[in-house]
Amino acid sequence: MRALVLTAPNEIRLEQVPMPEVKPGEILLRVRACGICGSDVHGMDGRTRRRIPLIIMGHEASAEVANSLHPDWPEGTAVTFDSTAFCGRCWHCGRGEVNLCDHRQVVGVSCADYRRHGAFAEYVSVPIRTLHRLPKGMSFAHAALVEPVSVALHAVRRAALTRPEATAVVVGTGLIGLLVVQALRLRSCQEIVAVDLDAGRLALASKLGATTTIHAGQEDAAARIRELTSGRGADASFEGVGIASTLGTAVACTRKGGEIILVGNLSPEVNFPLQAVVTRELRLLGTCASAGEYPVGLQLIHSCQIQLDQLTSATPNLDDGPAWFRRLQAAEAGLMKVVLCP
Repeated sequence: MRALVLTAPNEIRLEQVPMPEVKPGEILLRVRACGICGSDVHGMDGRTRRRIPLIIMGHEASAEVANSLHPDWPEGTAVTFDSTAFCGRCWHCGRGEVNLCDHRQVVGVSCADYRRHGAFAEYVSVPIRTLHRLPKGMSFAHAALVEPVSVALHAVRRAALTRPEATAVVVGTGLIGLLVVQALRLRSCQEIVAVDLDAGRLALASKLGATTTIHAGQEDAAARIRELTSGRGADASFEGVGIASTLGTAVACTRKGGEIILVGNLSPEVNFPLQAVVTRELRLLGTCASAGEYPVGLQLIHSCQIQLDQLTSATPNLDDGPAWFRRLQAAEAGLMKVVLCP
């Protein structure tokens, strides 16, 4: 089959590779669409240590069941799958915390502990327990993006946001940040503030539900947010990048007793404003992948309550994948989500 293979750091090639091995409890899928995630783009150079060559990346995918004898999943069924391959048996899985599974593997990831090939290929094998049927009429390109949609929904679900007049800040308006903006809108957050250095993405955030946008290169984000909140600061800040400067912005924008939801993890380690967190009693919440949000995410996409067309820049063929990876690595202006179609 054809597949995009990371053969060395920053070297991705279209190659002919063997068909996936279908292990017990797994099912073979014919991939129809797979989104290029920021974690693929940033990870392929080796900095995250989670894309060790040789690996077929790709975890945001939709597909059709291929050659299945499973009675619940006949051949041709349109599906997507949870990017986390969870065991279903451990203590965390028993609590519904499948994203924290003791034996979790992420599709398309190769690290020190495991290698699980992903969906930048014509076929992929995944655990049957991770499958979700697509609503009738949903496009494969939209369905592939239920993975990042679920990540955003999970992040917002982690936040308290108990006050009806709550103010939330989203620091970083990449794809996940823009989906968090939409998830906050659906949660009826009164004030949603988007912070970024990219004017184009801030304009898009405004269209998708942000009530205020702040260009962090042109004004003091924390000071502006205090103006909007009678001097207090935001009830919750969502940090969607994962570097020291944006984490510092999120801390500075949050009121005393507020919470910071850590979504981005571009850097494995960052300098941390510990004293500000301690003396202002801020709550820090990590959020990882998703835990049961796929069905809701699919329905929100299908009902157009989550908008994806404005976030999708291109849907090229798999063969053109290497060129699109280079464009994304170069941070080409205006380029957002690219969904490859085998």
